Amino acid sequence: MLTPENLYEKASETARFLLDKTGGKVPEYGIVLGSGLGSLTEDIDIESEIPYAEIPNFPVSTVEGHKGTLIFGTLSGKYVMAMSGRFHYYEGYSMYEVTFPQRVMKLMGINKLIVSNASGGVNKTFQIGDVMIIRDHINFFPEHPLRGKNDPRFGPRFVNMSEPYSKKMIAVVEDYAKAHKIFYRKGVYLGLQGPTFETIAEYNMVRVMGADAVGMSTVPEVIVAKHMNMEVFGISVITDVDDPELIQSVNHEEVMKEARKAEPVVRELVRALVARY
Repeated sequence: MLTPENLYEKASETARFLLDKTGGKVPEYGIVLGSGLGSLTEDIDIESEIPYAEIPNFPVSTVEGHKGTLIFGTLSGKYVMAMSGRFHYYEGYSMYEVTFPQRVMKLMGINKLIVSNASGGVNKTFQIGDVMIIRDHINFFPEHPLRGKNDPRFGPRFVNMSEPYSKKMIAVVEDYAKAHKIFYRKGVYLGLQGPTFETIAEYNMVRVMGADAVGMSTVPEVIVAKHMNMEVFGISVITDVDDPELIQSVNHEEVMKEARKAEPVVRELVRALVARY
């Protein structure tokens, strides 16, 4: 069991194991591939692939569509580590387990993180299939990932969250998108526990609170990354929208299908970021 007292030692053990597997090569980027976005692996010149079940202290993803492997290889000329499958609080994991991979990334020497997800669009102008650059987030999870005794070897007790998503990274992606006439949205992501999709009333609540999209992941990972002073870029695919008739038919299969449709755009933007930053 991961606890605040053993977290650093466990993450260090896992980091050493992975660095041994890479021959000491430190990835420049850590990438979390969210629901339906796993095909980014087709753009990676893969050197090695390690199932989560073979990695010391790693949880195992239980969500359909999440492969559950760590991939090492070259993307846009840079060495990266990609998570094909993330861990969610709704699966029953503790917040320490949900965010354990980000701890390991940092201790491996990774300082740049890309997170992706599928989300529900609550902004009335959003449409299914839109791609949204995350500029900020609202944490509405019932437990905070930094709750408990703080280990200063990771970061400070109180974390400045004024820029959870790197403005420099966002600018690189926006410049590329505009130059290549790629349509995108930019907005605020709100994280809820799940695993139920939101009710119509909950969609209204999320919009009133100032968010443009809502989902069940990402926020804890980003908080922990910022705790360790990592630079983060986040991107969402809008897989359902605040429409009473459309919401009635939303399910995991539909979410995956819509996410796959938007994959080419997400892949292009991520490739551009890694190449240029």
